[in-house]
Amino acid sequence: MKFRPCIDIHNGKVKQIVGGSLRDQGNQAQENFASDYDAAYYAKMYKKDGLRGGHIILLNPQTSEYYAETKRQAMEALRAYPEGLQIGGGITAENAEEYIRAGASHVIVTSYVFRGGAICFENLDKLVCAVGREHIVLDLSCRKKEDGNYYIVTDRWQTFTDVKISVELLGELGKYCDEFLVHGVDVEGKASGVEVELVELLSEYSGRMITYAGGIGSIGDLRVFEKKSKGKIDFTIGSALDLFGGKIPYRMVRKY
Repeated sequence: MKFRPCIDIHNGKVKQIVGGSLRDQGNQAQENFASDYDAAYYAKMYKKDGLRGGHIILLNPQTSEYYAETKRQAMEALRAYPEGLQIGGGITAENAEEYIRAGASHVIVTSYVFRGGAICFENLDKLVCAVGREHIVLDLSCRKKEDGNYYIVTDRWQTFTDVKISVELLGELGKYCDEFLVHGVDVEGKASGVEVELVELLSEYSGRMITYAGGIGSIGDLRVFEKKSKGKIDFTIGSALDLFGGKIPYRMVRKY
C-alpha cells in the first residue's frame, strides 16, 4: 500500500472537484479547490519527493474551448517528470502513443473501452497494439446502483454502463492492462469517508495493482482504508490533502 499523488486539470487549471458534479455542457463542475500553481509545479514536487505512479487527469472533453490549455498543462507536467506519472482523459488507441512519447509511464483509459454500456474488446486490443499492455491503466471508476452493485461509469463519470465490478471482471480485464484505477465516484471529492463495500470488494482480487480514490478525508479514514483493503491497494487523496486546501498533511502521507 502506498500513496499515489494526483494532478486534476479542469478549464486549464489544477483543481479538485466533487466527482459527480462534472458536466461537459458549459464546462461545469463543483469546485473544492483551484490552485494558483500550474501542473508542472506539482509534477516537479512529486519528482523531488520520489513519488511515482501518480495520475494526471484531463477533465475537459476535446470539444471544450478549454481543452487545448488543459492538455498543454498536462504535457508540461509530463515533461517535468518523465516516466513518473500516468495520464488519463480522452485517451484512445490513436493518441495514446503521443502521451507515452511525451513522458507518461502509462495511459489511463475508460470511455474508449466501455462503449454502448459494454466492454469493447476490439478497442482494448487496439490499445494493447498501440502502446503495449505494460503501459495501460484501466479506469474502472464506478457508482452504486439500487441493486447494491457497483457499475463502471464513463464520459467523465456521467454515463452508467452495464458492466458490474467483480473479482471475475478484474481477472478478465487484467489480461489487457498493467494496473487499475478505481474512483468511488459517489464519494469522490467529498472527504466523507471511503466506499467501504467497494474497497472490500477490490481487496478480494489478487492480480494487477489497484489504486483507489474517493472519500479519504482524514487520517482516521486512511486507517479504515488500510484495514479494509488489507494493505493490498494503493490510494490517492485529492481535496482532503493540504496541498489542495484540505487538512491531511501531504508530508505525512507521502511517506506511505
